[in-house]
Amino acid sequence: MAFCRGPFPSVSPQGARVWIPDSVEVWRVAEITRSYKEGDAILHLRLEDGSALAYPIEFQLPPLCNPDCLSGADDLVALSYLHEPAVLHSLRRRFLEANAIYTYCGIILVAINPYKPLPIYEEEVIYAYSGREMGDMDPHIFHHVGNQSLVISGESGAGKTASAKYAMRYFTAVGGCRCDSSMEEKVLASSPIMEAFGNAKTTRNDNSSRFGKYIEIGFSQAHVTGATIKTYLLEKSRVTFQAKAERNYHIFYQLCASATLPELQGLGLRECPRKPHGTSSPHVCAVPAGVPEAEQLELFSILVAILHLGLCWLQEPPLGNSVVSVPLQAADEALGLFCTLLGIEASQVMRWLCHRKLVTAGETYLKPLSRQQALDSRDALAKHMYGQVFRWMVTRVNHALRSLEGHHTSIGILDIYGFEMFDHNSFEQFCINYANEKLQQLFNLHVFKLEQEEYVTEEIPWVFVDFCDNQPCIELIEGRLGILDLLNEECKVGKGDSSWAQKLYQTHLNSSHFQKPKRPRDAFVVCHFAGKVEYQCSGFVEKNRDAVPKELVGLLRASKVRATLRVGARCLLGTHPVPGLLGLPGCIGDVVALEWGPCHTHKCLDVSFPLHSHCPLLQVVKILRAYTPAAGLEERVRGSSQLLVDTSHLFPVHLPFSASPLHLDELCIPDGLDLAFLVRL
Repeated sequence: MAFCRGPFPSVSPQGARVWIPDSVEVWRVAEITRSYKEGDAILHLRLEDGSALAYPIEFQLPPLCNPDCLSGADDLVALSYLHEPAVLHSLRRRFLEANAIYTYCGIILVAINPYKPLPIYEEEVIYAYSGREMGDMDPHIFHHVGNQSLVISGESGAGKTASAKYAMRYFTAVGGCRCDSSMEEKVLASSPIMEAFGNAKTTRNDNSSRFGKYIEIGFSQAHVTGATIKTYLLEKSRVTFQAKAERNYHIFYQLCASATLPELQGLGLRECPRKPHGTSSPHVCAVPAGVPEAEQLELFSILVAILHLGLCWLQEPPLGNSVVSVPLQAADEALGLFCTLLGIEASQVMRWLCHRKLVTAGETYLKPLSRQQALDSRDALAKHMYGQVFRWMVTRVNHALRSLEGHHTSIGILDIYGFEMFDHNSFEQFCINYANEKLQQLFNLHVFKLEQEEYVTEEIPWVFVDFCDNQPCIELIEGRLGILDLLNEECKVGKGDSSWAQKLYQTHLNSSHFQKPKRPRDAFVVCHFAGKVEYQCSGFVEKNRDAVPKELVGLLRASKVRATLRVGARCLLGTHPVPGLLGLPGCIGDVVALEWGPCHTHKCLDVSFPLHSHCPLLQVVKILRAYTPAAGLEERVRGSSQLLVDTSHLFPVHLPFSASPLHLDELCIPDGLDLAFLVRL
């Protein structure tokens, strides 16, 4: 914690108490036994056990202790000295002595995870806090949820998802519902569904959210009318790789635990040896409400197909043979089940897993892949499939929570990854920590910058609080020639992770927030607000590309279960997320929305049609195969009745009723949108 209020006096009397660092207790109290004067090199102290200590003063004096009457205050801003040891000591006293897990820090609510259920979230507690002013009762999350927006952040395992669920419970209990008595239950029931598809066991948390979500609950005349969920940063790499002592997404274990159910016979499932996390019953698979049984079975078929795909092993070709071999004999059964479940030809899957098509001037070649390249293609296909399933699932949840009458106001809850630092940190941890840097910047803005500017505006005498501004770290990541800029450039050049690492060293070694570790060679350290994190460069470029061979995607388009994704996409509320580094959502508007956003190595345009019976401002949609310069696109579209979209040069186009990048020969307009006025040119 990098803020401090109340400077150490130039002359400290005998008997004053200070905090000194300790290797075991982090901070411990000591009493000054000899008055300190400015310029003294030694501070004479007596510890709580009675032993004497000569504390050398190198750069700064140790922080002073607060009076005992202020220790354990329910609002940290009431402390005379606001620094790290004072905050930790106050939270410790409240938690251990008063069994209080919530403490205010101005407009911020600090929560300590008790790792056990507490009887403080019952319905009577909800109504006791409803309508009360802050300060009337003890600190509680039910006081904070009355705001228009609730940002929940913290380290992995801090209890962010649980806090979001308590907030949703408060909204649905206090708001009630006018039109649909089951809407409250639907909103609350969305949590276990999202957790089944997006949560997994990690070394820090048995039910860790591996994606971020923004839940917007709509109200009309103080009643809940519906909700919308937007998701960010799904950790697709977990589908194909889990670190030691970690697990895949809960839904896979729930499926395996349900292998003996009659409905799942014929999928080739094996019974799970361990009880899955994230569900109270080992024989329950979470699916969104309102999904017909036939579509549920198709959904399960896709998920099981992903499991079988992971069992398709490829062997090295014989020495000197450039032709890649077919899967091992033991894996033929898995490959056959994968193809059967999806309704695609095994020969085509084997062909495009092991070869890549190269097109030159008038010629087409098939290039054999090495075993590792083929395995990478297999993993890319599995991650792509799961990403599509997750997107479909979110779409169906939003369809079940949609508001039929609209809403006048809304309250948003942002529940996103906590700051992560593991033994091995890769692209996923980098994105997560970057998002947390942005949240910390928001915290600094509201707690320090704007608050102190208000003091200046009102001419109130004030000693400015010195805090750690993380803007330089954010500039290192997202600025010109920053880490992301160089990563996107490397994706275009295609030289790989080592080349990118060398560019980072050449560009940022002089930065105070960037370091080069001694070992391993291809790694870098970023000094985040929460600490230093070492990232291994291996895999950054490929993960940022997030590319899937188009031939394999083409096989999925021909699959018999493709209708499941297509049906789900029709129910999308709002726009389809722009496929970018952070998965930033498009905007929901009354007319067609155009939004430019980062998409790894290229620009992408999100075209969204709202769910209205007509769209009077848009008469013709032109989808051009020819190159359309991006620079003049916005100017040409503004005030025009034509929408120009370049699908061949700049970006893929995603429509809310299409589960995959749109192809010109597959433009499909659902009847429910009533867009018959659209003309294909």
